[in-house]
Amino acid sequence: MLRRLAAAALLSLAFIASALATDKPHRIAIQVDQNDPQVMNLALNNATNVIEYYRAKNEDVEIDIVTYGPGLHMLRSDTSPVQERIKRLKDYVFPGKIQFSACNNTKQGMEKAEGHAISVVPDATIVPSGVVHLMELQEQGWSYVRP
Repeated sequence: MLRRLAAAALLSLAFIASALATDKPHRIAIQVDQNDPQVMNLALNNATNVIEYYRAKNEDVEIDIVTYGPGLHMLRSDTSPVQERIKRLKDYVFPGKIQFSACNNTKQGMEKAEGHAISVVPDATIVPSGVVHLMELQEQGWSYVRP
């Protein structure tokens, strides 16, 4: 009798824990560190698929695409091969669900090497360090993907 009662209590706790877990938004950080349009589009495809999957389940999801090193070209105003797609995703398709983070360390290094200021697309946020930003997101429980 006592065993049945304990088993029922454990099952109840597991059910409550799983119910509470679904209320928490899903969060994923996607790394882009290559100046490769295929990698950039794959990252955008991954983000789109994740958002559509959780939208269909009526669950919240947050996505942060973090660029650094050669991957910063994804968010550079002058070199981004996916600039229009970023704008469309951010403004029209998935407003409020996706963020684009640009590494300031990389930006400053590129500015020094090229001898002029570099601007990022208006939909990007500059973070002090892309690698540190990824690390901190993971420490906060974000999932991590590198396409």
